[in-house]
Amino acid sequence: MPGNSLDDVSASRHGLQRARSPGAPETAGFSDETGDVGFVHSLETGSQVDGPGIRATLFLAGCLLRCQYCHNPDTWHLKDGTRVSIEAATARLADFAPSLRAMHGGLTLSGGEPLVQLGFSRRMFAAAKRLGLHTALDTSGFLGTRADAAYLEQVDLVLLDIKSGDAAAYHRLTGADLAPTLRFAERLAAIGKPVWVRYVVVPGLTDVSEHIGAVARFVAPMRNVEWVEVLPFHQMGAYKWHTLGLDYKLDTTPPASAELAARVVAQFQQAGCRAR
Repeated sequence: MPGNSLDDVSASRHGLQRARSPGAPETAGFSDETGDVGFVHSLETGSQVDGPGIRATLFLAGCLLRCQYCHNPDTWHLKDGTRVSIEAATARLADFAPSLRAMHGGLTLSGGEPLVQLGFSRRMFAAAKRLGLHTALDTSGFLGTRADAAYLEQVDLVLLDIKSGDAAAYHRLTGADLAPTLRFAERLAAIGKPVWVRYVVVPGLTDVSEHIGAVARFVAPMRNVEWVEVLPFHQMGAYKWHTLGLDYKLDTTPPASAELAARVVAQFQQAGCRAR
């Protein structure tokens, strides 16, 4: 079977997906060289928060990180995405392209982690460029070595999630190492690739001034970093953890207040970053 239409996927990143493709391979070690089929969590066609302009944001299934504050734990496994052929996905994108161009937007690939599905994401970006669309990759950078020079040539903007500036805290938060993300950021800086760094501020978890300062000092000299975006933690994904039977450690953590977010923005600005 070649895969379903994008019409069969959720129209919201907040929708819960479960076992949509039970025969999908395991995420760890998945090799996606041809990209003939992708596993898609959801598609939003009027996003204003995933890059410049009004965008189509395609959320791909599959992620190797296990962030404590993840609001889409139903994107961790390929089996929870809907199987979609590259032909169907690119045809649907073509339908939206004239409107996206008119609204100075484009295509953002998010997840999950788009670099898990390397071949599919590569072909989606190539299709978007043929349609004259701006392209953005939303990534943790953990799999940044997978994105070779040819891949990055098709990406106009990288939305890079740096979740902590402290290696031990990063590992506690995500179950993964910080170093690959920092190496990817340095590589993007070396080639002058435009980047928006994203930092999620979670009360009692990622609001430690020293850890924020480490990210700010790392990012400030990078001329390719156009923005640092401070994203306040929310509880909109808590129901997914409960429904999936996962141990949600942040049940009693309050959403980040406007005052806390403003304090973090100010700390980035004081370090020389353009932050908002």
